[in-house]
Amino acid sequence: MRTRPRLAVLSVLAATAAAVLAAPTAQAAPPPPDPGPLLPVADCGEMAGFTRPGTTVTAVEEHRGDDRTPASCRVTLRVEDPEDGGVVTVWVALPEETWNGRFQAVGGGGFSGGSAGSLEAPLRDGYAAAATDAGHVGPSGTFGLRPDGTPDQAAREDFGHEGVHDMTVTAKAVVAEYYGRDPAYSYWNGCSTGGRQGLMEAQRYPDDYDGVLAGAPVVNFPEMQTGQIWGQVVMLQEDAPIPACEFEAALAAAVEACDTVGDGVVDGVIGDPFACDFDLTTLIGTVTPCGTITAEDVAVMQRIHEGPRGTDGRFLWYGLPYGAPYAGLHDVTLDESGRLVGNPFLYDIWWIRYFLTDDPDFDWRTIGYEEFEGLFDLAVERYGDMMGASDPDLSAFRDSGGKLLMWHGLADFGVTVQGTVDYHERVLEELGPGHTQQFARLFLAPGVGHCRGGAGAQPVDPFGALVAWVEGGQVPRTLDGVTADGATRPICAYPTVARWTGRGDPADGATYRCVPATRMELRQP
Repeated sequence: MRTRPRLAVLSVLAATAAAVLAAPTAQAAPPPPDPGPLLPVADCGEMAGFTRPGTTVTAVEEHRGDDRTPASCRVTLRVEDPEDGGVVTVWVALPEETWNGRFQAVGGGGFSGGSAGSLEAPLRDGYAAAATDAGHVGPSGTFGLRPDGTPDQAAREDFGHEGVHDMTVTAKAVVAEYYGRDPAYSYWNGCSTGGRQGLMEAQRYPDDYDGVLAGAPVVNFPEMQTGQIWGQVVMLQEDAPIPACEFEAALAAAVEACDTVGDGVVDGVIGDPFACDFDLTTLIGTVTPCGTITAEDVAVMQRIHEGPRGTDGRFLWYGLPYGAPYAGLHDVTLDESGRLVGNPFLYDIWWIRYFLTDDPDFDWRTIGYEEFEGLFDLAVERYGDMMGASDPDLSAFRDSGGKLLMWHGLADFGVTVQGTVDYHERVLEELGPGHTQQFARLFLAPGVGHCRGGAGAQPVDPFGALVAWVEGGQVPRTLDGVTADGATRPICAYPTVARWTGRGDPADGATYRCVPATRMELRQP
C-alpha cells in the first residue's frame, strides 16, 4: 500500500474539514411526494413469461400481504453468464398497489451474496426490491471450490462483483415489464459485504444506481479477510493465548482512559479512537478472574492493535482500533488437555481453505509469520481486482449524478474502520475535497460495532438521508444517532467529530457541534 507525506495528508484533510463544515446542515427528510401509488400494467402470473437473454423465470408467486407487508408479486429468476457458465439467483419483490416508483437493491453479509428475506423492509416502504445469492446458496465460504476440489472461478467472480450487476440489470427489466415504466430512482442498500457490493457497483457500473448506501464496507476484501486471523497467528507463534476476560479488561481500560477523547463527555464511548494514546503496558500485573495480565499478553495485544506486518516489519493491513472489542476474532478455547488454544473465526478458516490454499483440510495452525505473509500477498494478488472495491476513481459515478453515503462504526471488531477511512482519503486525493464532498461522504459512528450494536449512538436512518440527498439535494453534514437508552447524538461527516458544547444535557444531540478531529493522520507507514 502506498504512503503519503504527512503534510500532504493534513492539507487534504484540513480542506475536507473546511468543506464539510461550510456545507449547509441537512436532516434526513422524506422524498418529494408522488401523486399516488403507481399500479402495475401486468398481472403477476404474466411475469412467468418474462424473457431476457440468459434468464429463466423459475418461480412466480402472488403474496396477499399482511398487516405489516403489502401485497406483492414475487419473481425468482436464474441468470446465466454465457462466458463462464456462472449462475446467480435473483429475487424481485414488486408491490401490487403501493409502489413508490423507485427501486431498491439489498446486499448481503459475510460470504452471503444476499437473501430473499431482506426484501421485506423495502417492500414495506413502497419500493420494488431485489437481491441475489451472488452465485451460491447460503452463508458458507465453501463455494470457492467445486465438490471435486477444483477452484470454482465463476462462483468466485459472481461473488466478487458480476452477480450483483447481473441482478441489477435483470431486476430493473422485471420492474419495467411489470409496471410499464422504469423506476424513477434506483438505490443500493448494504452493509459489510453489502457495503463492498455497493462500492463495486459505483466503481465498475456507475450507471446502475442513483444512490449507494455502503455501511461498514469491506473495501479491501482480500486484505481484511486475510488480516482477520493475524491475532490468532500471533498468539500461536508467541505461545500466548489470551483468555477472554483479559481482553475484556484491556477494552474496559482503554475506554476509561480515552472516554472523553473527541466528544468531551464521559459516556462509555471513545469519541475519536484515532486520538486515543492509551498505553497498554499500564495493564501489566492487572489481576482478572482468568489470570494476571503479563508483559507477554500486552505484547500480543500491541501487535493486534498495530495490525498485520511482514517478516521485515512492512505494513500489510490495519489493526484493531481502541474501543473495539477483541471478541470474535481473538477467541480461545480449551483443548482436550485443558490447555488454552486459539479458536479462529470460521470465516477466516473458510477463506484460507477455499480461496487461498484450495485445500479443504488445511490446518491453520501450520501458519507461521512467514506463511501468513505469503498467504496475505497471494490474497491481494489473486483477489485484489476481483473482490477488492478499492478503486478511488469515482469520477464516472459522480458524472452520472450518483451519490455515495458511507458510514462505519468506530468500534467495529471485524472490518477495521481504518480501511474505510483509507479509501475515503484516497477518493479525496483523486478527485479533490470540494468535488468529492458534493457526491460522496463518510460518517464514523463512535462506539458502534459492525453494522449495528455497541454502546454508541446508532445511525437512525442513513438510507433516508441518502434519498433526501439524491432527490431533494439535501447534502448531509450529520446523521441522526440514538443510543439504547434514548440519548441522541449527531454522527458527523469525516473528518469532523461531534463535541459537546459544555452547555445543556449531554444526552441531547442538540448540545453537540461538529468540529475537526484532533488527529487526522490515519495512514499507516
